[in-house]
Amino acid sequence: MGNFLAMDSVADLLRLSCTDPNTLRKSDSLRQIADRIELDFPYGETEIADNLKKKIGKYSNEEKDLWEKTNWLESRIINGEKRYFSRAVSNLALLKSFHLDRPGRDTLISHDPEILFRKKHTGEIIRHSEPDNKPVLPVKITVNYTLTVDPDAVPEGKTVRCWLPYPRSDRERQKEVRLLSASDEKYILSPDSANHMTIYMESKALRGKPVVFNVKYSYQSSGQYFNPLSIKYLPYQTDKELYRKYTMEQPPQINFSDRVRKLADSIAAGETEPYRIVRKMYSWFSNNIPWAGALEYSTMPDIPGYVIRNRRGDCGMQTFLLMSMLRYKGIPVRWQSGWMMPPGAENLHDWCEVYYEGTGWVPVDVSYGLQYSDNPGIKEFYITGIDSYRLIVNDGISGRLFPAKKFMRSEPFDFQRGEVEWEGGNLYFDKWDYNMKITYNQ
Repeated sequence: MGNFLAMDSVADLLRLSCTDPNTLRKSDSLRQIADRIELDFPYGETEIADNLKKKIGKYSNEEKDLWEKTNWLESRIINGEKRYFSRAVSNLALLKSFHLDRPGRDTLISHDPEILFRKKHTGEIIRHSEPDNKPVLPVKITVNYTLTVDPDAVPEGKTVRCWLPYPRSDRERQKEVRLLSASDEKYILSPDSANHMTIYMESKALRGKPVVFNVKYSYQSSGQYFNPLSIKYLPYQTDKELYRKYTMEQPPQINFSDRVRKLADSIAAGETEPYRIVRKMYSWFSNNIPWAGALEYSTMPDIPGYVIRNRRGDCGMQTFLLMSMLRYKGIPVRWQSGWMMPPGAENLHDWCEVYYEGTGWVPVDVSYGLQYSDNPGIKEFYITGIDSYRLIVNDGISGRLFPAKKFMRSEPFDFQRGEVEWEGGNLYFDKWDYNMKITYNQ
């Protein structure tokens, strides 16, 4: 597996002998995926042993063999050598804690300041949401976002094209979007109809200098909670476009594979009411799928299948599997993503929204899981609720960027960090970095 040297030779040969642009584009994409996999698996046996000693402590060869057999310590054979995932050791620690020390893990999490803040905040959302389920507790947020391309990543004088994440203004929970500044005065904002809300800019590369793109904006984000007892469950209008669109497969990452169908049927166990199916599936994730650092999505041909096989996944991976199972069961669900924005814990984040006929779209954040509380509403908040600390950028996956991108995207399904290219090709994540500075004006 992973004979990338041979693939490089084939790609070089095609570049010299082939004139068909589609063939060359496909060859370049395969080569990019190979490069991305190599970046994801940087460690050999010596490095992984050192990392294990630092993070895990003493361990036996038998334990290491077992971790590898169960894929808790993730590796691949690349060019004839075993290479380990960049997050293999940190993921191993998370998996060990989840499966082998649940009482200790649960006690630690229940006292985590971030979790305590979240529980208090979601409790306030519940109290303010009755009886109409409207967005509440708005938070004003200012974002200063910078993307910096490495010096000489692009030849001098060449134009660098950049798409940065930007807040949607077409969602009830996110309002008062204001652009405060942009590094390129000729910026282009994507239309509200786009899956991915972007601000596009260009800049010329200078020798020895980084290429810097910056945008500053403000917006208001609100929380929302739907009391399950207030949700209407009218029969779905299966002949409508909304139902057809949001119950269909979107291969490769929203799929109805045999594994997905079997798991969904086993969890739903004959249940037909949409909310009860969602609740059962949500609880299954909380009890069985720990959060773990992910491979780059562009290198994963079947994310739902990966989560089922390996029993782990980050927020987007869990959301892809949940959406696949719900759509298979005939429950409309759509992707939503951008950033989680709680003070001091901002990060890329994915979640989704389930459609209930008679009620509308209801947020579901599966990777946040069940909260540690004796209050059922707080415990199950994220099955039908969302907090105020969000940045909504995407309302779907694999959409066209605006203006269109010419080369393969670094992240072909989601859009959170940004995308960069020049006439010579895409610039992957190892060629640039990003920084987000956040100010709260509550």
